[in-house]
Amino acid sequence: MDGGATYQRFPKVKIREMKDDIMKFELRETDASVANALRRVMISEVPTVAIDLVEIEVNSSVLNDEFIAHRLGLIPLTSDRAMSMRFSRDCDACDGDGQCEFCSVEFHLRAKCLSDQTLDVTSKDLYSSDHTVVPVDFTDPNDPNEQRGIIIVKLRRGQELRLRAIARKGIGKDHAKWSPAATVTFMYEPMIRINEDLMETLSLEEKKTWVESSPTKVFDIDPTSQQVVVVDPEAYTYDDEVIKKADAMGKSGLVEIEAKEDSFIFTVESTGAVKSCQLVLNAIEILKQKLDAVRLSDDTVEADDQFGELGAHMRGG
Repeated sequence: MDGGATYQRFPKVKIREMKDDIMKFELRETDASVANALRRVMISEVPTVAIDLVEIEVNSSVLNDEFIAHRLGLIPLTSDRAMSMRFSRDCDACDGDGQCEFCSVEFHLRAKCLSDQTLDVTSKDLYSSDHTVVPVDFTDPNDPNEQRGIIIVKLRRGQELRLRAIARKGIGKDHAKWSPAATVTFMYEPMIRINEDLMETLSLEEKKTWVESSPTKVFDIDPTSQQVVVVDPEAYTYDDEVIKKADAMGKSGLVEIEAKEDSFIFTVESTGAVKSCQLVLNAIEILKQKLDAVRLSDDTVEADDQFGELGAHMRGG
């Protein structure tokens, strides 16, 4: 191998759509390994804050204690400062019992039904000791009067629920409740080439039949020239239906469809714990930390000192 050869690549990102809860972007000039690493880090290694310990004082609802504790854990909490928080097991301020400002947040809930109407106990009834870590607000901005919290339990007259909860930092690899991503998907960008000479041997009716064989609207017929055109290459789902149809019509090679091996289209949906754009940035930061840990892995003691959790994490600890 040439001593001056380099395999370094410089990925390019183009943002298509960016909202708090959803983001679409293109990742180009890189490999599938990088795209998949980024996706997996977003799902299972970007930290968030979630309820991890529940002490129930009174529960006369129809749901048992464990059921309510599980539902509380799944409520997404705003986790903008999760990256700077400590894991409770690494916290030297509270020796890991998870009741200090550096690694935990305390919540209280008190609800009692005093009328004949069913009382919905929702995430809006959870009161936080830290205004930066609160249940995610799902109120529709177009209708601010509608209070939409996540229902925890429903109470009838006389039923009561009182509890205290501790939220801690964690990652999706330990439990799905800590995953900040609802879904993260990427697809290879398709490259579609129509054989125009072969296409011209088809009648208009055959062209229509061929276009309609695609389950998604990838192709259409130009009303003026009556030629088949590609209207949305990204709608193609690699189902090969149009290729099978061309073969069945005796027109093999009518269309060539290849996946670009260095171009990916990402869709990132956040639970609301972290904004979608911040989720991507945090994932890149964690990926960089993991690569730094690999560089230091020759000296595992140094790696542990530098990255604590991360050093052991890299070795499967």
